[in-house]
Amino acid sequence: MINNRQSFGFNLVELMITLTIFSLLSVIALPSFKSLQQQLRVESNLQTIQQAMQFARNIAITYGTRVTVCPILNNKCGDDWNSGFSVFIDSGKTNQVNTNDVIMLEVSQFHEEDIIQYNRLAVRYQPDGLASGTNGTLTYCPETIDSPYSKAIIVNQAGRVRYSTKNNISCK
Repeated sequence: MINNRQSFGFNLVELMITLTIFSLLSVIALPSFKSLQQQLRVESNLQTIQQAMQFARNIAITYGTRVTVCPILNNKCGDDWNSGFSVFIDSGKTNQVNTNDVIMLEVSQFHEEDIIQYNRLAVRYQPDGLASGTNGTLTYCPETIDSPYSKAIIVNQAGRVRYSTKNNISCK
């Protein structure tokens, strides 16, 4: 008796060969995917930080008041940017959140293995939009202090935020 049924599936040998090829391609592509993921995470988080800085500057100009951007620890500006930061109207000019101050924006914690450093305690915008003090550089290094995907943003005295064009940025 002749069986005219067509088979549309894989036999065991074809399935094993297909799985082997898929596994090899996955092993080859995985390191590239991780580096792509790091690059995208850095870009996305720096864009979030830049937008928050621009928001703070706009609030300072719009409301004619001093606005501070910094990580908050016990209602005071801290230095742990990895844990996130806040944008608040600093009516007392004390670099801490008082009862009269209004928190305008809170940015939550960044990736736990990333390193974020800012060479100042906080970014303070004056009512005219100028940043008090000197230029500040915020560096973002994914997972290691010398990552090739590290980037930085610079806050100048005019209050404007721009990406650094430097290569080989370190979070040391």
